This record gives sequence, C-alpha cells and structure tokens, in this order.
Amino acid sequence: MSTTESPSNFDNLEEMSVRDILVNINQEDSTVPKAIMRAMPQIEALIPEIVNQLQKGGRLFYIGAGTSGRLGVVDASEIPPTFGMPHGVVIGLIAGGDHAIRKAVEFAEDDTEQAWKDMQEHQINHKDVVIGIAASGRTPYVIGGVKAAKEKGLITGCIVCNRNSELAKNVTFPIEVVVGPEFVTGSTRMKAGTAQKLVLNMISTAVMIQMGRVKGNKMVDMQLSNNKLVDRGTRMLMEELSIGRDEAEKLLKEHGSVRKVIDKIRKDARD
Repeated sequence: MSTTESPSNFDNLEEMSVRDILVNINQEDSTVPKAIMRAMPQIEALIPEIVNQLQKGGRLFYIGAGTSGRLGVVDASEIPPTFGMPHGVVIGLIAGGDHAIRKAVEFAEDDTEQAWKDMQEHQINHKDVVIGIAASGRTPYVIGGVKAAKEKGLITGCIVCNRNSELAKNVTFPIEVVVGPEFVTGSTRMKAGTAQKLVLNMISTAVMIQMGRVKGNKMVDMQLSNNKLVDRGTRMLMEELSIGRDEAEKLLKEHGSVRKVIDKIRKDARD
C-alpha cells in the first residue's frame, strides 16, 4: 500500500471534539515542512534546469489531475501578476480541462495520451520543461504526459508524495515529499496538497528570483491590477527613491511598474 493511502494515525474521528479535530490536523500539518526539507536536494537540482530553459525562450508546464492539477493551475496563474512575466511562460494544465478546476471530470485522469495532446495545443517544444504533479505518483494522465515529453527530449520533473512511484521513475528530476498518512485516510488534498503547494511556491519563486524578477526583496515587476498593488508599488518607490507619496504614485502610473520607474530615474541620474 502506498504511503498516501495508508490508514490515518487517528481513528474514530467522528467522536472527536471540534478542538481535537483541529489540533490533530494542525499536528499533522506541522510535519510537512520537515518532509520538504528532506527533499530539498531534489528541489534544488531542478531549479537551474528550469531557469536555463526559460532563458532560452522555453516555458514551464505543470500537468496534474484533481487537487494536484488545480494547484499547478493556481501557481501558473499567479506568475504574471506577481512577477510581470508574460502569460503563457508558465502554463498549468489539468486533466479534464479548465472545467475540471471547479468540478471533477470523471475518468479524465485515466487517459495516458491526453496530457501530451493538451500540451501540443500550446505548441510544446524541446525548450520547454514539464513537471508532473501527482500525490500518488501513479496518475495515468500525468505519467503519460511526462513520458511523452521525456521521449521528445524535454526536461521533466515531478512532485509526488510516495517513494519509488511510477511517475518518479519516468522523469529526470523527481521530487519526492513523503508526508505520511493523511488525517482522513487517503484525503491527499490535506498534507500532500499542502506539500505540493509549498514546493510549487518554492520552485516558481526561486526561478523568478533567478530570472531577475525580484529586486532586494520586492516584486518590482508586479502588475498594477488593483488599488492594493498600486499602493504597494507607491510605497516601494517612496522607500527606494526617498520621495513623497504623490510623486511616487504619479511616476508609477506614468511608467507602469516599479522597475521601470527606478530604471528611468537612475538612467536620468547617470546622464
């Protein structure tokens, strides 16, 4: 039996008080960062490969089903607003298509050929990187997708929560975060999902920093898509350039990003 399907460390959940349920879930969740730390060398090995391919004009594909697929879609969707990268550089694909983000599509994950077909719709090529996401490590949609990608010479990786899974055996850079049995037996949206989300955060953030999309500790390329982000960008400029709010906000709206303002001010200072 796989670790993710192993019986919970707790039983008679329905007899627990609300507090006991919450405390025990939290106790289980607290083990996730330790599991990720054990997988750190695997995560570290994949980051430079992604950066190298993106610098060549490649893209990063996440493929998954169910919760794993949704997590990939979420991470991909946050890259343009957070780091100012063009849409389509990081792409999240879920078995069953976008409809499956909100409602499960029966048996979509069982098609071994569909993931590659989905990637072909985006003109996938040898410059791209494919990361399969599956807690179990045995989802046919994901395995079929990474196998096809690897056969075509693409760099492949995965995020799984079982050791020695079929998915891990079919990629060049496996990431195995073994978090143990779930609080509710087999409910991998819990610890496994948390682990996958944290690893995805680490991968995409590290890649974007390496790509020069962060200055100091600030998101200087973020899209100014709402008042909160305009305010954040204004405060960044006030701090960086030692100017007042009105001037900072005016410059930000004029140039469209924190980076562009800073680059323009420094260029003018040099000239």
